[in-house]
Amino acid sequence: MSNMGTHAGTARHSFRRGVVTASIIAIAWGLSACSSGASEADYGGTDAGGEPGVEAEAGTDLQSSAEQPTQDRSLIITGEMYMTVEDPLQAADRAESIVQGAGGRVDARSETAATEYGGGSAHLTLRIPGSALDRAVDDLRALGTVDEFSTHSSDVTVEVTDLAARISTLRASTLRIEGLLAEAQGIKDIIALEDELASRQAELEGLEARQRGLEDQVAMSAIDLSLTTEPVVIVEDDSPRTFWTGLESGWDGLVTFVTGALVVLGVLLPWLAAAAVVGGVVVVAVRVARSRRTPEASGASGASDASAASETPVPDDAPRA
Repeated sequence: MSNMGTHAGTARHSFRRGVVTASIIAIAWGLSACSSGASEADYGGTDAGGEPGVEAEAGTDLQSSAEQPTQDRSLIITGEMYMTVEDPLQAADRAESIVQGAGGRVDARSETAATEYGGGSAHLTLRIPGSALDRAVDDLRALGTVDEFSTHSSDVTVEVTDLAARISTLRASTLRIEGLLAEAQGIKDIIALEDELASRQAELEGLEARQRGLEDQVAMSAIDLSLTTEPVVIVEDDSPRTFWTGLESGWDGLVTFVTGALVVLGVLLPWLAAAAVVGGVVVVAVRVARSRRTPEASGASGASDASAASETPVPDDAPRA
């Protein structure tokens, strides 16, 4: 009898382990089918291997979201506004008050101090609730002159619906795994269920964080506000008005002229030196040539005089030797 009882207990334990294992496999298969069906919902497709109930529900959600009116869609609105104001820092404080009064917040703010060439600038990243965006923008326009303003919208309705469906499915599967884990007795079953539960919880936390980020982007529009002043034009009049200022101006002009003349002389001096050397060589060569021609010319003139004297005729009445 004891052997029969032992065998019966072993059979019950094996049967229970088999049931738990089969449940884990069924849950994992069902979750993978649901996840694949939800991921393909973005493209309007279905998974033949998924659960029909989940796929039909996901398809119905996506179809209903596509048929939703514009005011019920999930839109992420961003924009840029460039303004010219008299005092950028004061205008930035007023802009922050306007946004906070509309239920929004300032995520970033940077300032540039005024200089002699400009009155400074300020840049703010404003987060404004979508329902109060138009009124807040009208209040911001009163701060100065709007040079440029533009907004952009992105429709994330399908993504928001898909995230909600996947989160709902994961939460239900997590509850089922927790129930199985409470009933499990074998070590292997407990370890398998704990691993599956940890994996599902991590995936669920990631999806929930993504959902919170999308909800914040949809609920709070982002506007980048840039505040600057008109550029300062400085005109300097340096004309002399008294004797001393005239004297200083004349002296400065003379110094400038002399400095420029010296610069020009420094540039031309090497060329002048080279020209002087070439000119000296030419002069020496000319003088040498002239000195050589002078003796030759003297000898030639003496010979011509002697020849002329020898050829002179003697008169008939001249005494002969």
